[in-house]
Amino acid sequence: MSMIVRPDAPTRPGPLRRPAAARFAARFALVLVGLGTLAGWAVSPAGAQTNSCAKHGCVDVVAVNGLVDGIEADFIVDTLASARRSDGVVGVVLQFDSGGSAVGDERLDQVARAIVDSDVPVSVWIGPSGSEALGGAAELVQVADSSGIAPGASIGDVGSQRLSVDEFGDLFTGKKAKGLEGTLTGQAAVRAGLVTRFSPTVGDHLVNLDGVKTETRTEDGERRTVPLTTVRFSKLPLTTQLFHTVASPSVAYLLLTIGLGLLLFEFFTAGIGIAGVVGALFTVLGGYGLAELPHAQWALVVFVASFVAFGIDVQTGIPRLWTAIGLVGFTVSSVFLMTDFRPTWIALIAGIGGIAATMITGMPAMVRTRFSTPTIDRDWLVGESGRAATPIDPEGNVKVAGGLWRARADTDASVPSGAAVRVVAVDGVVLEVEADDTALTDASDPSD
Repeated sequence: MSMIVRPDAPTRPGPLRRPAAARFAARFALVLVGLGTLAGWAVSPAGAQTNSCAKHGCVDVVAVNGLVDGIEADFIVDTLASARRSDGVVGVVLQFDSGGSAVGDERLDQVARAIVDSDVPVSVWIGPSGSEALGGAAELVQVADSSGIAPGASIGDVGSQRLSVDEFGDLFTGKKAKGLEGTLTGQAAVRAGLVTRFSPTVGDHLVNLDGVKTETRTEDGERRTVPLTTVRFSKLPLTTQLFHTVASPSVAYLLLTIGLGLLLFEFFTAGIGIAGVVGALFTVLGGYGLAELPHAQWALVVFVASFVAFGIDVQTGIPRLWTAIGLVGFTVSSVFLMTDFRPTWIALIAGIGGIAATMITGMPAMVRTRFSTPTIDRDWLVGESGRAATPIDPEGNVKVAGGLWRARADTDASVPSGAAVRVVAVDGVVLEVEADDTALTDASDPSD
């Protein structure tokens, strides 16, 4: 592609790109510093419980929601490492609602080892209703000292066991094998041996744990067993939860898509940098989330390259071949970007549809509007004469007023290189030209 040289003309200069780039780089650096600080908080161990253990001891209920990624794995291991009988802790309950494990086999083994080697008994409760423990999460349930499941909750879809058979044994033998290829809910999971007991609520689960002191009370005419042991609930801190959330497939995909789109927008608008800073933030967060999830490297390369293809056509203001190539690459890479856990169809449709609409209609209109303002006034070129520097069929380059310009023929005919042309209109950064005299030749003429 030939470089377009702006001719000397009585126009006001456009905005300088270098200072804008410097401002953008400074803002981007601030974003990275802020994210680095947040990341430092995110990987910090969970804070110690503040509730003191009374004479009947304490049991910690730890919420594990979403995929067991690096953050959740650290949270589980750190919580179990800090639970000591000497501190009055009588047990830890992991409250699961997890669609699987996003960590490697070695890290999953470490989490299972922390459960097995814990100083206090570890139990898992899959609840409330609608919760699940699938894949690697279902394997962790099997190595716990006991487990329970709420009505409507499910367990299974393990596929093949990832935990070390040498260290933890074959966890899905006999009736438990039903959990390898399917899911079981409620009482069916209990009968298959995948969980120990049926516990409609976390309270029902707690009163059946060894070491938990209970008493029977009469409330509203009904006798109920309640725990005397202090129950302490905990979950990921807010900052850590943010990073755990962006590591979910749909969120990571949409953040990466929107972030790269905003960076492309900022690059071609010569704006004040707001879109660029937001785009950089979204791209960093989306990249972090993607790094936490199993993904295909080739799809990531195609994903990023598709935005480069979009940029080639965006600078001309007309969506053509490169836009089509970019859309094909973006669609294919979106579908295959993540391997084990993929974005929902709603997220994929939103991402692909949004990018298609933006690149086909939004970005070209934005570029034409941005560069057809009085700041870069080219109306004076209308009526000027020049020569075609390259064949114009239907687009090419022309030399007009001492400068090289992008041009488009105003008819379906082509203009040969070297032919005399006249500017009839200006469309954003593209000149519409016609051939002088008889230079215009029908594109279907065999002599061309």
